Order: sequence, then C-alpha cells, then structure tokens
Amino acid sequence: MRTPCARETEAALARDFSNYRSAETDYAALHRAVAFGKAGGRIIWQPRIGCWYDDKIFSGEGLPAPYAGMSPVEVYESLNVSPRLYHYNACFRAVEDPNVRFEVERLNATDTKHTIVTPIGIQTEILRSSPSSPHERHVKWQISSEDELKVAIWRAERRTWQWDEEAFKAVSDEWGNLGAPTMFMPRVNIQDLYINTMGIESAVFALYDYPDTMKAYFHALDESHDRLIDLINESRIEIINFGDNVHAGTLPPKLFAEFVLPAYQHRCQRLHTAGKFVHAHWDGDVKPLLPYAQETGLDGIEAITPVPQGDVTLEEVKAALGDRMYLIDGLPAIYFDKTYSVETLEECTRRIIELFAPKLILGISDEISSTGDIERVRLVSRIVDEYNAGL
Repeated sequence: MRTPCARETEAALARDFSNYRSAETDYAALHRAVAFGKAGGRIIWQPRIGCWYDDKIFSGEGLPAPYAGMSPVEVYESLNVSPRLYHYNACFRAVEDPNVRFEVERLNATDTKHTIVTPIGIQTEILRSSPSSPHERHVKWQISSEDELKVAIWRAERRTWQWDEEAFKAVSDEWGNLGAPTMFMPRVNIQDLYINTMGIESAVFALYDYPDTMKAYFHALDESHDRLIDLINESRIEIINFGDNVHAGTLPPKLFAEFVLPAYQHRCQRLHTAGKFVHAHWDGDVKPLLPYAQETGLDGIEAITPVPQGDVTLEEVKAALGDRMYLIDGLPAIYFDKTYSVETLEECTRRIIELFAPKLILGISDEISSTGDIERVRLVSRIVDEYNAGL
C-alpha cells in the first residue's frame, strides 16, 4: 500500500514531467521522471565535475576559457547538463548529546588535533593538510582502540537528526531546476570504519580482536541511521544514495554478506515505504560483489566503473543488474582524458545506452579528473540528446 508521501511523490512526478516536456531545461523534472520510470524511455546525463573544478581552483590554475570566473552552477548551465545535487545533504544535521564537547588544537603548520570529550571518555583525531590537495589525511583516526570504539557507541546511541529548512531553500535557490533534490546517507557499518573513523587495517583487525564491541557499534549506527530515515521519509528529498565507496578489495563477499547486505536490505525496505528511489555508490573493483546486487533491495548502483579503469565489462554489469535495476554513471573517467580518443568515448556512450536505457542515469564513474577535457562532456550531451529525440 502506498503511503501518503508516496502518492504525493507520484502526483508531483506527473506535474513535473509535463513541465519538462514543455521546457527542455527543467532537468529536475527529467531527473525525477527517469528515476521513477515516468520519462517515456528518456535518459538523463549527469556528469559530476566537482574534482575538475575544485582542483583547478585549489591549485591556482583557474578554469580554462570560457569558464574562467564561473561558479559551479554557471559551469553546469554553460555545459547545459544536470548535476547530481548531493548539496541537499546540508538539510540533514546530526545532533550530538549536549554533554559532548569538541576541542581543536593546532599542533604545527600541517597537523590539527581534534578531541571529542564525552562523560565516558575521549576520542582524538589528528589530520594533516597538504599543499597538493584541499583535503586533509589522517595521521591518527578517531577510533584506534576498543575504549575509543566504546565512546563512539555512546555517541551514536544518543545522536539525533534535524531538518534544516533554511538549508533546503538556500540549495534550491542556488541550483534551481538543474537537478532533483538528492542526498546521501552516512556510510554503512564497515565502510564507516574504513573511511570515516578507523582506517582499513585497524578496522579489519578490530573485527576479529573485539567482535562483540564491533557489533554493538554497528547496532548503534543502524539505530542512529534509522532515526535519520524517519526524517528522510518525511522530507521532500526523493532520491537517496548510500555513499559507501564500496571496493571489493577491502570489502570481500564474506564481509559484505555478513554486515553490509542486511543493512542495505533494512534501509531499502524502510525508504521504499515512503516512495524513495534508492541507490548505492560502488566505485572500486566490484566484480566479486555484483552477484549480490539484486539481493540488496537497491533500485540501482552508482559509479560502477567498467574496464579499462574498473574490473568489470559493461556486459557483466548488465547481467548483474538485469532489467530491474538502474545503472547510475557508467562512463570511465579516464575516457575524458586525452589518453583515449573521442571515438572511444563515443563508442562507450552508445554501448551503455544500448545496454541500460531506459534504466539509466548516465554519468562519469565517478568524476571527470582535474586533467580531463571538459569539452568532452558536450560530446556525450549530443549523443544523449540524439537518443532522447529519437523517442
């Protein structure tokens, strides 16, 4: 039975798609329509350009003509393509227990120490900046012992979530109808440890050194994420991603089946009751995990990267996703560098459309690099426009 929220979503889709058909630049309507099977077979092209943009600005190189001085919104408008608007993540704010205190100490020119103080103990994290990247790397992770893991459990058990309406309005005003509101959930259990809080090697040892405490942490995370889902299901955000950055080299089938698969199934069941479109971000080697794809409950998978950059062929991806699941992205990022010919990119684009349309939200797996040729985005646009016009 469809919930009131789901019925309202379907009604909005009908209205939005009628708008799209009379205004080809209403990418928000097209994005919704494609995701929910209301686009009459059309697909949408959503290249992510954040790495290309941010790296050029950070390095001081600046953007090439004619994009110099443009904001990200203006670049997308100039390219006449749709972004994937994860900017709406700003609408969901994690709220810590009021007894939690955060302290920051600058250790030297590159290192910053972050201390999280709670009634049951502390966590410390040391981050190091680099002249080659806007992102800091971990010198010490938030969780490096069982005691720090217990502090993390205490925090997760008490963490709540709030909706920020002002943030929603701000993102909507900035990005307009370039794409449908989209958000990604916090990383699931093991991926949280690998990427957010512990690092891969320490997390793998911890799974075997203190499994009961680890399972207690996963349980606390799941309950916190359930509280977030309560908020998501009441929100106007219709397209939900699990931003997990899955890579089979660190998440083998045994660990995926034991920990990640049941968490995915639970999340998807809850989100689908509110009519949400749900997909996950798998951007590493994925061949050993593809047999689980249709068991996850996901509507699609984002960022699967085919050969020669990834470890799967397009045909293997199609066999795994079948006719039910969407491919989100699919074009290897390296095809946007001049190492590969324009003809190679064109051939790959046409093959992806042939295999996956209409269950396709075309994009770059997973971003054009800072050395990529941004004008190749226009080549893909022409192929997509040609396909859609043919329908």
